[in-house]
Parts: sequence; C-alpha cells; structure tokens
Amino acid sequence: MTAHLTDRRALNRFRARAARRQPPADFLHIEAAAEIKERLAEVNRSFTAPAIVTGWPAFWVELLPGARIVADAPTLDLAPAAHDLVIHAMALHWAEDPVGQLVQCRRALCPDGLMLAVAPGGRTLTELRAVLAEAEAALTGGLSPRVLPMGEIRDLGALLQRAGLALPVADSVQLTASYADAIALMHDLRAMGETNALDARHRRPAPRSLFAEASRLYARNFPAEGGRIRASFELIFLTGWAPHESQPQPLPPGSARARLADALGSEERPLPDPAPFPRQS
Repeated sequence: MTAHLTDRRALNRFRARAARRQPPADFLHIEAAAEIKERLAEVNRSFTAPAIVTGWPAFWVELLPGARIVADAPTLDLAPAAHDLVIHAMALHWAEDPVGQLVQCRRALCPDGLMLAVAPGGRTLTELRAVLAEAEAALTGGLSPRVLPMGEIRDLGALLQRAGLALPVADSVQLTASYADAIALMHDLRAMGETNALDARHRRPAPRSLFAEASRLYARNFPAEGGRIRASFELIFLTGWAPHESQPQPLPPGSARARLADALGSEERPLPDPAPFPRQS
C-alpha cells in the first residue's frame, strides 16, 4: 500500500470551508501576492499567456486578470509549452511530489518562459510545532503528526535545478504575527484552510487537555507584547526560467581571461608546498 503525505479529500474540504468564511483569513496570500507582483515588476517583459497553479482560485485570479487558473492536483492541467509565465501559488507545501509539480510547470513553459513559486517554508509555525510536541509528550508519552512538515529554503531551491529550470533563485521572507493565545492561532489556521490534512494524522479527536497545555506552554515560551503570543511564518519564493540559448551560460573551467588578484587590487602569492606526510613504519 502506497503511503501518502496529504489526505486530498480532507484538504479540499478544509479549503472549501475556509473559502466560505467572511472576511477571509488571507493575510499570507496578500503578502505572497505583493511579493510576486514586485518580482514581476523587476522583469523587463510583458507576459501574454500566464497560468496560476493554486488551491485558492478566488484570490489569485485577481493577481493577473486573464491568467489561466489551474488546480494544484498531482497532475496539473497544463499543456506543454503553452505559457510564458507559470506561478505556483501557496500550494507546493501540500504536494506529494514537489519536484514533479515544478517539472510540470517547466514543461508548460515556452522557451525562456518564467516560473515563480511561493509556499510556506520550514520556519513557519515553529513555536506551535514545539509546544504541541512538548505538551503531547508530557501527557501521552508519544507524538503524533499535527503540523505539516515544510521544506527548508536550501532543499526547495535545489528542486529548481532538478526540475530542469535555468538561472534558479530561492529566497524567503520572514513574517511574525501576534495572537491572543494559541487557541486563537489554531482558529486562524482553520480559517486559512491550513489545518491538519496529513494522511497519517490521528482520526480521533485530540483530548482537550492537550490544547490547554499547549496554550499554557505557548504563552510561557513565546510571549508578545500586551499578553499575546507570537507566531512565525516563512514564505519561500522559487524563480527559474525555461532554458533558452539567449540566456547567460557559465564559462568552462579555465577560460577566465583576467586574474582575481587584479580585480581585487591585491597581491597574488603562491601557496607554500605542503609538508610531506610522515611515513608509517
């Protein structure tokens, strides 16, 4: 039997419930969209055939009016070489196969097309993860999967090259929010559609004492001003291009025509010969 990371039925149910909420709890999407707009503004190009892969079509359709909206299913509904811009928006963290998602985005790009992805990163909800683990270990003597594991920037950045994208760049934005208490934070995560949809999660309800103890630990260990608590969120941005001959290419080793010492205005000194290894008797 194949193990799965995500219970897609539960994820879709949680997203549908969150989409009905008014006002929407979309501050992370607002921050992500603002950063995407800024990155697009820095690219000296007009995109005529964009596509956006997301689980939140009602929000992201406003980013690029006329863009094709594609659900973040395991198999993306994208035609090969059909788009000059593909944005993977706030969904990569729930993907069973993140590199497969990026490969499909790259195949959907025409030559020299741009791929942008944004998703929560590994420093997201570090405080909540810590207090839930401490509380559950103290109360039950064990741990269960309660917060989705999210990728670190180095690992996610490496996926760009594995997906065959050129000129790869990975960067992140760190955000901090404050809440009345841990229960308010968990209610907000529910409103975002980001509650526990792990396939390995326990199906039976958690004891009330677990969340009461986690809330107590949270207030003690991660306080914010005014008797509130702080919560960390990280947004990781991945940028890559479909390969094209017009793009800068790395020079072969040994082809440099200038010395680094001249560029730095320093004196070049040869390294001393290494000392011989002692002979063993």
